[in-house]
Amino acid sequence: MSEFPTTARVVIIGGGVVGASTLYHLARAGWTDCVLLEKNELTAGSTWHAAGNVPNFAGSWAVMNMQRYAAAMYRTLGDDVGYPMNYHVTGSVRLAHSKERMQEFERVASMGQYQGLEMTVCTPDELKEKHPFMETHDLMGGLWDPLDGDIDPAQLTQALAKGARDAGGRIERFCPAIGIDRAGDEWIVKTPKGDIRCEYVANCAGYYAQRVGEMFKPFGGRTVPMVVMSHQYFLTEPISELEAWTKEKGHKVPLLRDVDTSYYLRQDKNGLNLGPYERNCKAHWVTPDDPMPEDFSFQLYPDDLERLEYYIEDAMARVPILGSAGVGRNINGPIPYAPDGLPMVGPMPGVRNAFEGHSFTFGIAQGGGAGKVLSEWIMHGQTEQDMWAVDPRRYTHYADHDYTLAKALETYGHEYAMHFPRHAWPAGRDKKLSSLHSRLRDAGAQFGAYNGWERANWFAQPGDDTSEEATQTWDRNGPWAPRIREEVEAVRDHCGMLPISGFTRLRVKGPGARDFIDGLTASALPGPGRVGLAYFPDDRGRIVTETSVMVHGPDDVGLITAAVAQWHDAEYFQRQAPAGIAVTDHSDEVDCLLVTGPKARDILAPLTQGHDLTAPWLSVSMAGTVAGQEAALLRVSFAGELGWELHAAPGAMPPIWDALLSAGVKPFGMWALNAMRIEKGYRAWKGDLSTDYTLLEAGLDRFIRFDKPKGFPGKAALLAEKQAGVKKRFVTMIVAAGDQDAPYMSTVIHKGEVVGETTSGDWGYRLGKSIALGTIRADLAEPGTQVQINIFGKLCPAVVQPDQPLWDPENERLRA
Repeated sequence: MSEFPTTARVVIIGGGVVGASTLYHLARAGWTDCVLLEKNELTAGSTWHAAGNVPNFAGSWAVMNMQRYAAAMYRTLGDDVGYPMNYHVTGSVRLAHSKERMQEFERVASMGQYQGLEMTVCTPDELKEKHPFMETHDLMGGLWDPLDGDIDPAQLTQALAKGARDAGGRIERFCPAIGIDRAGDEWIVKTPKGDIRCEYVANCAGYYAQRVGEMFKPFGGRTVPMVVMSHQYFLTEPISELEAWTKEKGHKVPLLRDVDTSYYLRQDKNGLNLGPYERNCKAHWVTPDDPMPEDFSFQLYPDDLERLEYYIEDAMARVPILGSAGVGRNINGPIPYAPDGLPMVGPMPGVRNAFEGHSFTFGIAQGGGAGKVLSEWIMHGQTEQDMWAVDPRRYTHYADHDYTLAKALETYGHEYAMHFPRHAWPAGRDKKLSSLHSRLRDAGAQFGAYNGWERANWFAQPGDDTSEEATQTWDRNGPWAPRIREEVEAVRDHCGMLPISGFTRLRVKGPGARDFIDGLTASALPGPGRVGLAYFPDDRGRIVTETSVMVHGPDDVGLITAAVAQWHDAEYFQRQAPAGIAVTDHSDEVDCLLVTGPKARDILAPLTQGHDLTAPWLSVSMAGTVAGQEAALLRVSFAGELGWELHAAPGAMPPIWDALLSAGVKPFGMWALNAMRIEKGYRAWKGDLSTDYTLLEAGLDRFIRFDKPKGFPGKAALLAEKQAGVKKRFVTMIVAAGDQDAPYMSTVIHKGEVVGETTSGDWGYRLGKSIALGTIRADLAEPGTQVQINIFGKLCPAVVQPDQPLWDPENERLRA
């Protein structure tokens, strides 16, 4: 080994499978001047990881893509790098005890079909054929995945390391990072062996990631929102019946997951490995009296089998041979959890040229794909596919220690839970409350969290079932349905109001601020006194973000964007701002109340002074009052009716609310707004609008100004795409749906072939129809084309609609 490197292009902190995979992908892409720092031995997590699973499904499209890539990569990795590995493709079965779980499996199988994965939904008898030692008498059915399996994690990591070294990457063993410093544009990573100067640094430190993250706080970082959970499993002694079956068949039994009871059971040599995700779970190193040790490598927590008693008994009833052998070994080790259980892969919030790849609850399953994604972020500043679901910037300041701990405990205990569209987990709530919160609560608001802000989803009436259990359904109808209908009808026929707390509000100031923003967007910026939508593409022409823009002057521009985009969009503009232009966040300083419906002008008129309510659609009035309170008025409505957004200081909102309520305005919630925006074909960020689509594919042609005097990112790519012909197009479809509307990423089928996917769906209460937005093959985007949408296993007929809003296609109600 050559002498210790003092410079590198990239330093990766952490020698687990994700760090090794990142180095592997960087080196093989030609970035050979990269160093991986490993605290101890190069391995996958700690030695308590006896082996890892390679599932093909998680609750996120982005994670599913990572796992699909990893599984394919692992199948050939040993041969690719000349390092033989034990990788057993055993297949797996997931068990369903309920109709709702079977519906989920139908959806998963459909998503798998889109990605070329042949998952199939099985009857109990078919499950028995796959796994002969399993009892199936009480099951509804299950899901079969033929590509699932298990792999030796140490061999996997060593294979990645060999491939990385062979391609020119470098690994420094027994060399932890002990500090971080900055010199100009360079990072200085301090180690016991010396300092390394580098351009980029990545925190891939596994369950040490929070400790490493603290090193970046002097440079704009934050405390990493993760918790270390205790994950416990045990291995049985050899089971003679299993050994005989394996010898006869020449392969292992499939991996079994009882997702309703919450455990996995897989064959380990000639025994079984049982690993529950128990409700009464435990976190470690979260209180002052239980500090994280300086070094916990290759160590375990004390056995705590009493926590697993219920799951052990259930598993023995499901697979009786489990009880025929004694416990060979119990393993209780650390596993990192983010609040939502998904990893963090992407730019480190607030820190330039720093990245994160940690908090993997299924690090083996996701590591191959995570390394690919993280290397793309480092090399290109963007990824091949949209990875917002795992982007570290999805958490902002609300994700403090209490929130993170509460959500991690909840998520671990519901690792295999179904994610119903109307259900919200109760832990970690009330982090951000608007000045109207008590009034909303008194009006019956049922809240949802949006970037930590509590917003009203719908308003219940006395006697409505507001229990958590009522929301655990895939069906459209529930206690909320008649209330949403009433709210929509009030907006359609009279006037409604919706508090929208937490909009991201950015101010761009400095010489040439307008020109700076104009150079980043493909859209035309609005003139004085106007507001307009602007779309910001990357160099591929794909959608980075959407903002409402107000140009206050050549050196002053205001941007309003989605609440959840707060850190993402702030960094997007801050990172590119030239010297002299400042991008500042004012999200907490102003609140918003949408007042909309055909009677909105009549109701606002006697309450308003200084504002011209006859000003046209998309006009802005900054100076004036509503109910005696200073407020700006923007004549826009995401509901698609005559209306205004009232923007005012939080303290001004209660009297404005009270005056409007007294005038007969009906409160409505986010679920009603979503139904109405889909009737208008309005896109939502990171659903309909993401880097998976170009502006042309998203049907945003009318917002692109190719003739702008100033260029914009992606212009050449979009012109080339336009000349060659767009391959897929955004469409609105009316669906002959049953009890469920099309969820995100439902497959669209034409003549038996998958031709696209939905990006969102809901019931349109003004139209009385189920509506889906999505993208399909361009030649099928003609109005009247008949397709099918796979909604929980049912192929529902759908018809492509003209490229215009379904509700008020001429926008006459908006412009009234």
